[in-house]
Amino acid sequence: MFFLGIDVGSSSVKVSVIDGESGKCLATAYSPKEEMKILSAKPGWAEQEPEEWWFNLRLAVQECTSRLGPESSRIGAVGIAYQMHGLVIIDRNGSVLRPAIIWCDSRAVSYGERMFNGLGSEFCLSHLLNSPGNFTAAKLAWVKENEPEIYDKIYKVLLPGDYIALRMTGEIKTSYSGLSEGIFWDYIRSDISPELMDFFAFNRDLLAKPEDSFSLQGCLTPGVAADLGLPEGIPVAYRAGDQPNNALSLNVLDPGEVAATAGTSGVIYGITDQTKYDRLSRVNTFLHVNHSVRKPRLGVLLCINGTGILNSWLKKQAGCGRSYEEMNLLAAGTEPGADGLAILPFGNGAERILMNRDIGCRISGLNFNRHSNAHLYRAAQEGIAFAFRYGLDIMKETGIDPDVIRTGSANLFLSPVFRETLACITGVEIHLYNTDGSLGAARGAGIGCGYYKSAGEAFAGLAAVGKHGPDSKRTRAYDEAYHRWKELLSSV
Repeated sequence: MFFLGIDVGSSSVKVSVIDGESGKCLATAYSPKEEMKILSAKPGWAEQEPEEWWFNLRLAVQECTSRLGPESSRIGAVGIAYQMHGLVIIDRNGSVLRPAIIWCDSRAVSYGERMFNGLGSEFCLSHLLNSPGNFTAAKLAWVKENEPEIYDKIYKVLLPGDYIALRMTGEIKTSYSGLSEGIFWDYIRSDISPELMDFFAFNRDLLAKPEDSFSLQGCLTPGVAADLGLPEGIPVAYRAGDQPNNALSLNVLDPGEVAATAGTSGVIYGITDQTKYDRLSRVNTFLHVNHSVRKPRLGVLLCINGTGILNSWLKKQAGCGRSYEEMNLLAAGTEPGADGLAILPFGNGAERILMNRDIGCRISGLNFNRHSNAHLYRAAQEGIAFAFRYGLDIMKETGIDPDVIRTGSANLFLSPVFRETLACITGVEIHLYNTDGSLGAARGAGIGCGYYKSAGEAFAGLAAVGKHGPDSKRTRAYDEAYHRWKELLSSV
């Protein structure tokens, strides 16, 4: 049996098909070839049209099924991963009422703070394990107050992956993990928080029925199956936010294991069985995909909004037509510390590790006579790695203290400068694997439909393709650069 995985990001939609027995990737595609637009009508806003996700999903799936030809009939289940914390609202006909407010949108910070203060920090941290911040619940509160005519038409509130599943199956559902990422979940009650719903005067019926992440969540409708070139009636058997799914793709399922990504945003995601939290809510705790009451599995997430998007911005504005590979080579030709040039990579909305402040990106120490584009490329990658280190120190307070970080061989982790900086500044070995979010979603589909008898069986074909440990000869230079970077951050 084959399995199809879909990863709906904010930059593109990627799709992969794997052979369930060998774990081998048989076909993969992504769309669009250039990054999807993020709409920002006002400072701090970030929106996307769900129809654009669906349009690009169709293209990517059709490309895969076209490559497979008649073999597409062997696809037996679909898994969906998606950008976390987004807000999609639909009416009774399933029509989207407004553009989705996505993960890096900052407009709802004050609404989360209002509830944090109204219900009290002790309640929020002990029951929700987080400040509501600018997560999905707070975004919904913003719509309720600022767009009441739209709010009154809402039938259901969905996460991006819930919307994609609805388009594929016609069924309106969510997941327990999804409810936790929206900050709707009460960890003490193991249910939706009535206090949160009452505080914002939300009707509980607005929320979709939750299912386990690994479960049969509806079957492809005949029209959708025909359009996508997939067998009619196959199930959607898995859904998860992109970071829990990335952890799954790396077989990060048990306490002490840690995964990382550095795409549009940067994330470190560690697994624990303890209900701990950061008192300042700078890192956030969610239900992991394999959580159960009997066997708790929680994911502690560090998110930095401005990682790959900073690298992308530099490529467009100062790349001079170079590829990322060429930028990486130029960066590697300069020394650690970028000759005193430092960059704070916080130019993509309010940052949780900065207690929801939006300080913008800062470039410091630029000298017109000494610095070149190569120094700029290095300083950006070092700044991102330094932000990871800053956040990892916060994570240690919740018990996440890794010896190894697992990551896919993709995005910024393709850069030797970024890998070396992160390994040297954290003292942690980085293991690279031949996987990504779409492959993780495909494996999740195999688990959810019961093809694999255990999660362990799903990781045939997962292999380490590289390791990068700290370089003792260069660690001191990176440490000095990091302390200069921290001084710059403290001055903002």
